[in-house]
Amino acid sequence: MQYLLMLFSDETAWQRLSSVEQEQGVAAYRAYTQALKEAGALVGVNRLQDTGTATTVRLVDGKSQVLDGPYVDSKEQLGGYYLIEAPDLDAALGWAARCPGAGHGTIEVRPIWAYPEQ
Repeated sequence: MQYLLMLFSDETAWQRLSSVEQEQGVAAYRAYTQALKEAGALVGVNRLQDTGTATTVRLVDGKSQVLDGPYVDSKEQLGGYYLIEAPDLDAALGWAARCPGAGHGTIEVRPIWAYPEQ
């Protein structure tokens, strides 16, 4: 079964890290990604640009409204995701706990709703 691990954190925290701390962070994510690959669990991964680059679209009374910025203001922002393959929720939670983002933010784990073959 596939699970989406959504990584939430304070996107301004990265700039406050020293260059050494940033290098350590990048190395930790590379190692985590490599572990997922080696286990055959990695389906996809991407980092998102900051929320300042977001554009929000919604329909109101059938008309499109386009707004600059994120949908909601919050202390933590969605910064990226891992799409993984895991046999069950417990295994997906184990991978989430190993993610470096769990140490400085929140990892939301959500099963993918598989559509029947057409």
